[in-house]
Amino acid sequence: MSDKLALLQHPGGSLLSHKHECCKWRSSAAQPRKPISWSLICGLMLFCLGMISLFTGHVASDLEWYSQRLMKRRSYFKLEGINKGPIDKWQSDYAKYFYGCSKRSRNFPLSPNQSLKFADSSFMPVAIRARSSNGYLLIAASGGLNQQRTGISDAVVVARILNATLVIPELDHRSYWKDDSDFANIFDVNWFISYLAKDVTIVRRVPDKFMRSMDKPPYTMRVPRKSPPEYYLDQVLPILQRRSVLQLTKFDYRLANNIDDELQKLRCRANYHALRFTKPIQELGQKLVTRMRAMANRFIAVHLRFEPDMLAFSGCYFGGGDKERNELGEIRKRWETLTDVDADEERRRGRCPLTPHEVGLMLRALGFANDSYIYVASGEIYGGEETLRPLRDLFPNFYTKDMLANEDLKPFLPFSSRLAAIDYIVCDESDVFVTNNNGNMAKILAGRRRYMGHKRTIRPNAKRLGPLMMERDEMDWDTFARKVKAFQKGFMGEPDEMRPGRGEFHEYPYSCICERPLSDVVDNKRGDPRSEQGNQGLRERSKEEEPALGAKENEA
Repeated sequence: MSDKLALLQHPGGSLLSHKHECCKWRSSAAQPRKPISWSLICGLMLFCLGMISLFTGHVASDLEWYSQRLMKRRSYFKLEGINKGPIDKWQSDYAKYFYGCSKRSRNFPLSPNQSLKFADSSFMPVAIRARSSNGYLLIAASGGLNQQRTGISDAVVVARILNATLVIPELDHRSYWKDDSDFANIFDVNWFISYLAKDVTIVRRVPDKFMRSMDKPPYTMRVPRKSPPEYYLDQVLPILQRRSVLQLTKFDYRLANNIDDELQKLRCRANYHALRFTKPIQELGQKLVTRMRAMANRFIAVHLRFEPDMLAFSGCYFGGGDKERNELGEIRKRWETLTDVDADEERRRGRCPLTPHEVGLMLRALGFANDSYIYVASGEIYGGEETLRPLRDLFPNFYTKDMLANEDLKPFLPFSSRLAAIDYIVCDESDVFVTNNNGNMAKILAGRRRYMGHKRTIRPNAKRLGPLMMERDEMDWDTFARKVKAFQKGFMGEPDEMRPGRGEFHEYPYSCICERPLSDVVDNKRGDPRSEQGNQGLRERSKEEEPALGAKENEA
């Protein structure tokens, strides 16, 4: 690559404009085919499903639910074809069309102990809600902080499905992170219990008197990954009713991705509202955000996963010569089941994380100037300062929690999960969030930022950027920048990038994102849907139904 690309200061480059045309074969006598309306499609599907229900015995509510889900998915496609021009790198012009919503509907019982035979409805399989609980549900969450977060959120939904009393989950103390923090050291227990009181009964522990009265110790089992609600009702509920206390181990991603919308909304209430960090963690995280804001009105948060074990597991090569190959090769031997892979081929397939330097090049190509402020959230970086130096050169206003917190960070240093929680807060509050991988923290934060207003979230298009980075020395900066902008279309956190039901629900919580009426978005004075003035009244009318953002949410 030219010196201009390697030591970039003020990149240029304009956005490529692509026009796609389709060939239409028509005979001279043929008439133009009219597009089939969504209403007609929905009507035909409802008619067919209605006929089927006469023979299968499905209740009419199934049809209503399916129609609502189909129509909801349609709203996300309305923006397709609109977002073809240059993208605002700091925020989405179309985010104002949507907002996070996870309130209970009228069909959802107001209390977990309310008597309502909701299990008769096949579209929302749950245990019949009786006066008493079916037993105590113990959960052992596994992995790091964000993996545990998914497990906890799913545990709340499973407890609801089983009509069980959920015991405060046990966190993983033995995995790679080796953090002995308990739930109460990271999350506000009282808030968690009280916020979800109308959904699930949660207790700190199984009562001692109850445990002493048991003939056998709690039954322990592990459910398959992505198990649907029916599995829990058929396989888990009978054991819970028979043994009264049941523990589910290694509980991460053990609940199906696509479940009923009301249960999905409970997932969102648990994840985005009930799981609030403890006061010391929250205060330090907000202090770092304040210090970043004091230096710049807007800042970028970059989450870098570049630990030696992660790189070794990937089998990729990052340009460090024989020293890198030998060091990562030795680490890779820890996994006996891993086979040899072609490092270049892995990169071409988009299976390798971007290096810190490549992340910096991507951001500069997207138009972020070298005076932009960035906050870097990371663990151990392979190669240390030498690996980070190219990113620092591209963005001199480079900060980490260690640089911003000083003495305030010392009480947290022995606890990796609490440190990760601090990074989580700063990344969540940033104007732009960028990641070099698609790990648990990247997915969880991407979902939360969509829910909280589609804040700009940039995921590298690894399949296209990987090969481009390998070839960057063969082109000038302008060509490189144009290609990066073109390849990143669809990976910038726009509302229409993902179709509902694709990917992990925690990454794209589509059931918890509602569409505003277009009439509320359009500026009555100027007719400009992007007008700030036209949305002032909208925000005032909607503040009761929309969640508070950032620190304000935690004051509720």
